[in-house]
Amino acid sequence: MPVSEHPMQALENYLPENSFEHVVNYIHHYKVHLTVTKVRKSVLGDYRHAGITQNHRISINGNLNKYEFLITLLHELAHLLTFEQYKNRVDAHGIEWKSMYSKLLMDFVQLNIFPTDIQMALQKSIRNPSATASGESELLMVLRKYNSIQKEGFYTIQHLPEEAIFQTENGKVFKKGLQRRKRYVCVEIKTGLTYLFSPVAEVKIIS
Repeated sequence: MPVSEHPMQALENYLPENSFEHVVNYIHHYKVHLTVTKVRKSVLGDYRHAGITQNHRISINGNLNKYEFLITLLHELAHLLTFEQYKNRVDAHGIEWKSMYSKLLMDFVQLNIFPTDIQMALQKSIRNPSATASGESELLMVLRKYNSIQKEGFYTIQHLPEEAIFQTENGKVFKKGLQRRKRYVCVEIKTGLTYLFSPVAEVKIIS
């Protein structure tokens, strides 16, 4: 996995304006080893708690836009703060983590560093944070508007008509099915196997 370890000043390039000092205060105070990864599709960020000889370790995908980078970092910092207080005695995304994450989001929203549409979308996360980014589809849709590079010809699954045929980035072809709770049940054309897709998964429709 290609990674790069950035000095603190370089980190400013990944963050929204006026958020750098607030972030660095947490990193210095808790002695966080922060790594920016170049390519990682399975997760946006990751946290590993401090061991006897190691610092807290956080990694964040470097291809995220500045607002998504910060929000992902706050998600992982909430894990750190939860561990500091409760160690391994609570669930990873339990009420303790949700409380920490909500407080971090509120603190940073009050700095007025987010555009209005992101601030509004974050209100739902503040009230009831989701364990994964795909669980906050409304927020992700707003955040993607700020990507510097937009994918041509790709649409989110929630915007495709029912039974639409689509192709994923790895070339597999599916038929869109019904929504089950938050995700869509889709059938792979070649194998007939069913898969669950996030509503905000970006795919290419096949005419």
